Amino acid sequence: MALTPALAGMIIDGTNPTTIWLFAAWVLCYCVQFTAARWFKSRFAHRYAPPVAVYTVLLAAVGLPFVIIHPTTLWWAPLYAILATLSFVAAWLRRERTLWGNAVAILASCTMAIVVSSFGTHAANAQYPMLANGGLPAATVFFLTQFGSVLFVKTMIRERGKRGYLWASWIWHGALLAAAFGLWGLLGFGRLFSMPAIVCLWLLARAIAMPPIARRRSIKPIAVGLVEMMSSLSVFAAVLLTF
Repeated sequence: MALTPALAGMIIDGTNPTTIWLFAAWVLCYCVQFTAARWFKSRFAHRYAPPVAVYTVLLAAVGLPFVIIHPTTLWWAPLYAILATLSFVAAWLRRERTLWGNAVAILASCTMAIVVSSFGTHAANAQYPMLANGGLPAATVFFLTQFGSVLFVKTMIRERGKRGYLWASWIWHGALLAAAFGLWGLLGFGRLFSMPAIVCLWLLARAIAMPPIARRRSIKPIAVGLVEMMSSLSVFAAVLLTF
């Protein structure tokens, strides 16, 4: 889920060596954040320091030359500095699984669809590449569906049985389905069921059907994870086919 937005951004507006390079740098950014967050959460336990150091060196080796050649990337530095700080604060407070902690991580990963696509082959010829590509709508779809995934997973595991989370998940996914039908109509397509609408229908169905089942019988977290992996891949396919 953390990498699919950037991967979609790389594909949507034309893959080239620059987008592949940036995608590789983002993978290393994710590795640095993942290991550093655990380092902060453990109050700087020694066992987490080596992977943080290794990934940081690799990121510097891959990322610094990219920034030197493409200095416009630094326009995104303030946003990601804020998101990284919030991420590490959440890890230090051991609150990375809260809604705001999840939202920070999702926003960071989904925004990469815009960043990567702005260097795509098709966007490179536009006057305003940040806006003249499919990265922005793709990032929006990824953010909305991934935050919905957070709500759904909480109804299955950490917040199972809590009506507030259950209703929040149902309302969120219902709104996504309504938006998918509305967007398809605004785009001028006549077919009732678009790929985004079908995917959103599936997301709503699993959000409604699975929590009651989990209350009657135990569903292992790995099963929930497999369902969300399938859901994430479905959203990824819908984004590529739509934008």
